[in-house]
Amino acid sequence: MLGDEEVEVDGGRDGDQLFVAEADLAAATGWQLKPQGLCKGEACVPVFDRAALGPEGWIDVAAFAAQVRHPVALDGPNATVAIGEPAAARGAALASLQAPDVTLPTVDGGTANVRDLSGRKRLVVSFASWCGCRHDLPAWQALHEKWEDKGFSVIAVAVDQTPEVVQPWVDEAAATFPVMVDADHRFVDAYGIRNVPTVVWIDEDDNIVQPNMAAFGNDQFIDFTGQPSAPHLEALERWVVDGEKPFDDDAAVREAQQLPTDDDQQARAEFRLALSLHRHGATEAAAAHFDEAGRLAPWDFTIRRGSMPLRGQDPFGEPFFELYEEWEKVGRPYYTEPTEPTEAPAPG
Repeated sequence: MLGDEEVEVDGGRDGDQLFVAEADLAAATGWQLKPQGLCKGEACVPVFDRAALGPEGWIDVAAFAAQVRHPVALDGPNATVAIGEPAAARGAALASLQAPDVTLPTVDGGTANVRDLSGRKRLVVSFASWCGCRHDLPAWQALHEKWEDKGFSVIAVAVDQTPEVVQPWVDEAAATFPVMVDADHRFVDAYGIRNVPTVVWIDEDDNIVQPNMAAFGNDQFIDFTGQPSAPHLEALERWVVDGEKPFDDDAAVREAQQLPTDDDQQARAEFRLALSLHRHGATEAAAAHFDEAGRLAPWDFTIRRGSMPLRGQDPFGEPFFELYEEWEKVGRPYYTEPTEPTEAPAPG
């Protein structure tokens, strides 16, 4: 089972239904069945019909997830389940404007968290080896060095599967800032990231002052992206050097956020399931769940383009340009709704 982390437990199967022993529910999910209901910590969800959760001693995983209102993705033949975070919970966490607390491995073999640099202003940039934005790392390194003595740091998050695929671009930049690797999309999920590059500004008190936005470190790909780097870099300088925030108040920051939907969170559960199946060699089953994730969140490039290397597809080739054409037809949504044409930049 895949929740906050991957856990293997004994279970049962009846067709496509998957069951976990009631005694293993807590180890698998963090929830326990108690007289007052399904409980996790101090939170309890009443259960009025125990039989609806499965036969005595067993818990139907899909019924459990529905009861606690978590998205769930299942693969019966491979007895694998991914339980995601509800959109309401993710949205509430993001709307609090507190930077989500996510610790990830780094390319140098350690671990890091954006909160490690509390007390400093931070620009967090998500990039990927499958995106031209990998070439922006030298520009971010230059900014990191330029304002480091002003209490500013860059942090990078690679939406990739291994440090090895990221390392050449880190070396090219001679990066001295932390570079984390988000193989399981935990950071992507927590921050609601749907494309790369994405930047987030976080202040000294771990508050998000600039929510997810597309931004580039220089203009090397401006002919493709259509977005100059100067407006973002000038606003960043005003914040770092002069203390001028990009929004007047917290309400304006929240207004600029695009919070996840139920479909977004279901897509992330499907993607997480597909990743696990792929890693265990069930590539055909993984492909079906990658497809379902893409259907649910068609403009999430971390899902659709991010899965291309895993599926043997060229993320700079024909599959990407087919996706790009689809995306252009609906107005190039980045952190906007796919309705009217927008000025959103192209991904790198």
